[in-house]
Amino acid sequence: MVETRIIDGKAFAENLRKRVASDVTAFHAATGVTPGLAVVLVGEDPASSVYVRNKGKQTVEAGMASIEHKLPATTSQAELLALIATLNTEKEVHGILVQLPLPAHIDAQAVLSTIDPAKDVDGFHVVNAGRLTVGLDALVPCTPLGCVMLLKDQLGSLAGLEAVVVGRSNIVGKPLAQLLLREDCTVTVAHSRTRDLPEVCRRADILIGAVGRPEMIRGDWIKPGATVIDVGINRVTLADGKHRLVGDVAFEEAQGIAGAITPVPGGVGPMTIACLLANTLTAAKRQVEA
Repeated sequence: MVETRIIDGKAFAENLRKRVASDVTAFHAATGVTPGLAVVLVGEDPASSVYVRNKGKQTVEAGMASIEHKLPATTSQAELLALIATLNTEKEVHGILVQLPLPAHIDAQAVLSTIDPAKDVDGFHVVNAGRLTVGLDALVPCTPLGCVMLLKDQLGSLAGLEAVVVGRSNIVGKPLAQLLLREDCTVTVAHSRTRDLPEVCRRADILIGAVGRPEMIRGDWIKPGATVIDVGINRVTLADGKHRLVGDVAFEEAQGIAGAITPVPGGVGPMTIACLLANTLTAAKRQVEA
């Protein structure tokens, strides 16, 4: 049994937001420019609405301009693309984020591809994905960026460590693997079809769950002393009909085995918006310098 450290993503994110706010103040003093983040919400998905509201609040608290466009679910793809094309040209808008998921009649990839890569603060445009892959400066997806920040805070240098990422999504798994390669990790991207997945996970000094299945990664899949980053946020129904949030890792089982682990909630989740603010400031700086 090892003593498992709980990684406090909420506290780290709060400190990151404070650093971003300080940098925004200095940036505005030097240039007269206020970084602006435009968030587009199509429809009234309850989770998305709460998320957008939190983004707007934290954007303003960081000293940035929050520009919200809330569109009805009946908005056509052409109308949405036209709005993005307008935002691409507006100088006061330095970052554009289209909240996912979009209604079924809209092609999300077509929408993301329309965003100016220089304003793509979610890091989902193929140009930014490609730049990340070949090692060039890029706007990086917020959740993977937050994961790497938490890992480096815990471990210092990640060089030479074996990392296993369970999940291969374009939003988390693939970009996170690229970021870990940049840190000189030896990286395995595993998924639901990986043969003997438990044994693959047991090799990991760094184990990341990003597959979206409640408590799929069991305690005995974890190498003793490994650092575990749980990206999953899954809502499960309990026997009494109530709901609770759980990650992709069986948290209670992991305690006493993992050297450190992020809780759900309060781990990776708070880092996403904090990294979005950091990306918006980065985008503003690059646009002013261009």
